[in-house]
Amino acid sequence: MERVLHTDVSSHAGETITITGWLHKKRLLGGLNFLSVRDRSGVTQILVEKGDEIEKLRGLQIGTILSITGTVVPDERAPGGAELHDVTLDVQVPVLEESPIEIDKPLSHKPEHLDTLFENRVLGLRNLQERAVFEIQALITRTVRAYLDELSFTEIRTPKLLAEATEGGAEVFKLDYFGKTATLAQSPQFYKQMMVGVFERVYEIAPVYRAEPSATTRHMTEYISIDAELGFIDLADLRTLLSGLLNRVVNDVWSSYEPELKRWNATRPLLAEEIPVISMAEIHERYTKATGTSTIGEKDLRPDEERWICDYTKKNLGSEAVFVSEWPASEMKFYHKKNEQNGEIADRVDLLFRGVEITTGSMRENRYDIVVDQLQALAHGDPSDAGFAPLLGAMKYGMPPHGGFGMGLERLTQKILGFNNVKEASLFPRDINRLTP
Repeated sequence: MERVLHTDVSSHAGETITITGWLHKKRLLGGLNFLSVRDRSGVTQILVEKGDEIEKLRGLQIGTILSITGTVVPDERAPGGAELHDVTLDVQVPVLEESPIEIDKPLSHKPEHLDTLFENRVLGLRNLQERAVFEIQALITRTVRAYLDELSFTEIRTPKLLAEATEGGAEVFKLDYFGKTATLAQSPQFYKQMMVGVFERVYEIAPVYRAEPSATTRHMTEYISIDAELGFIDLADLRTLLSGLLNRVVNDVWSSYEPELKRWNATRPLLAEEIPVISMAEIHERYTKATGTSTIGEKDLRPDEERWICDYTKKNLGSEAVFVSEWPASEMKFYHKKNEQNGEIADRVDLLFRGVEITTGSMRENRYDIVVDQLQALAHGDPSDAGFAPLLGAMKYGMPPHGGFGMGLERLTQKILGFNNVKEASLFPRDINRLTP
């Protein structure tokens, strides 16, 4: 008999069907014995009354794979509005060891329980609430792709094994590469800029690696980055693109997964259609006035300032997201562009969402001579170095004004769901202490 998935069970009322899946829960109560069987689409409830069928379950644990044939009986109390009666069980893969965790109950995400959560990740992800996190994350990825595809972006694939850390800094993983030293890519930055000269608009959704000796709730050593770069734009265009992207993601996620989000006690983000823009200097002033702690003159925002300004814009501007503008040019990367009217600031914005920076967007310097000067002055780089030559070559032979951003997929997922730690939104998180599972 052809297998029927959980989502289709109720449409077969009165018929005899076969379902196949994992034993998710069992309640053996004597006269009334109920099983829950999970497949990719949900959990079906089974009533087992025959003694010889109940006997087949003796000693079997959660995770056992069963094929069950029975009659579909409508019951609004059952998941999906129907259950199977008068069943015959076929044990396809028996599991005899008791699971170390109870996957049919919510799993604790308290900070002191996260190590246990991650150590049992392989089984814990079978919990429907945990699984929903990554179904939502998959939808976020699909939405981002659809949004950028509609705007004529081309999806690209760039190398993650590099000859050296071309962006500079010590936060790079090194490894032996056939007797040479290679590094893992910190981002696809140079590649996506070069591809603007080919496709004009490009994006990539792929892993990046940061050797940050950090054990905070905000950082991982490997994460998925949503990177995009586009030509013939200015900073206002980039802000509009990011405003539209974040709104589209939130709308799609909440229209598709509202019940699952509510089980996580997630609240729908309040967003403006065009996300508001506030300069760093103004945030420092407002924060100092409100809290009595002076940050005036600082070249970055403190974590508590990021939380404060998002609370402020939510209450006063109707948006839990805000762009921070007018970043000091002294802190910019060599490939960033200085503001034409005020050389003391860079053409850059950080997008804060629910108290955390989720992306940096900036215009890139597209003029060859200026890029070379900035490379030498800001990064102390050698323009003839093989790591920089391809990017500089693209600039030399015609690059339009362009800009882009990099956004962490896990951090975006975290803030939508309201998690406290970005690792909760990673299937198998990697940090300074964790390389397994």
